[in-house]
Amino acid sequence: MKIVVLDGYSANPGDLSWDPVASLGQLTVYDKTDGRDTALVIERIGDARAVLINGIVLGREVLSRCPALSYIGTFSTGYNTIDLEAAKELGIAVCHVPSYGTKAVAQFTMALLLEVCLHVGAYNREVQEGRWRESKRLSHQSLPLMELAGRTFGIIGLGRIGREVAGLASAFGMEVIAYSPRQREEGRSVARYVPFEELLGRSDVVSLHCPLFPETREIIDEKSLALMKKGAILLNTARGPLIEEAALARALKERRLCGAGLDVVAKEPIREDNPLLGLENCIITPHVAWMARETRKRLLDTVAENLREFLAGNALNRVV
Repeated sequence: MKIVVLDGYSANPGDLSWDPVASLGQLTVYDKTDGRDTALVIERIGDARAVLINGIVLGREVLSRCPALSYIGTFSTGYNTIDLEAAKELGIAVCHVPSYGTKAVAQFTMALLLEVCLHVGAYNREVQEGRWRESKRLSHQSLPLMELAGRTFGIIGLGRIGREVAGLASAFGMEVIAYSPRQREEGRSVARYVPFEELLGRSDVVSLHCPLFPETREIIDEKSLALMKKGAILLNTARGPLIEEAALARALKERRLCGAGLDVVAKEPIREDNPLLGLENCIITPHVAWMARETRKRLLDTVAENLREFLAGNALNRVV
């Protein structure tokens, strides 16, 4: 069986072994493929039976022109870049990895929050530049600091990562509320479900952990931002298009929000005209919350296991 990895560099930049996947067939790995070049994507898939992707778009045209293809595996939890309807019609199985990065992404979410509240990086730069020495004070303060205990942490999307974040927020002494269209018992054990508008109005911190679907695209827009508490913090370690970036930029410039911590943006890699660039109260990291080596090892192993189970006739982590 031929297996093709179209964009393997993010998951494995060279510090992991491809052997778990290579043991299942004839493996070809491309570090990067320009997903905008449909002809190139089709050419590289060729007569492969299985294709593994991270963020490559696989639309109906690509799928219909790769007749040997029977399996798509994602190096991600999300699968919004795949035309699931076309895959179903063509008999192509689609599998994702639902829980590989739960702890890593939750940990990173809190790191963003702490940076917004405590400015650790900025204070380090001031010390290195001599500002503390020049002040001649025991404690040099140029930026406001914020305690989390007693504040309200609102989570949009209470899946695995959202529940993990809820536990961390509770450990900081925060009240945790959540909004999700589907309310589950495991969610009630870590947070109190509230309506969407109530969450926005009550939360000192709003953290996004929902998948990107048509109904969640720009769930944080001008209207949503207007409902948020003045001085609140917005976090996003889920998907960039959940936020209307121009509206968020206005809210940050006008100081309606205290700050934002983002690991994702709408168009990645970030473009130079992104309206959030250059804002001192907006921290942006380059989609790295999931990239700890341990996390990527778990991801690669699960991708291999998904394919192994598919070949054995089982349905592990299948969405189609």
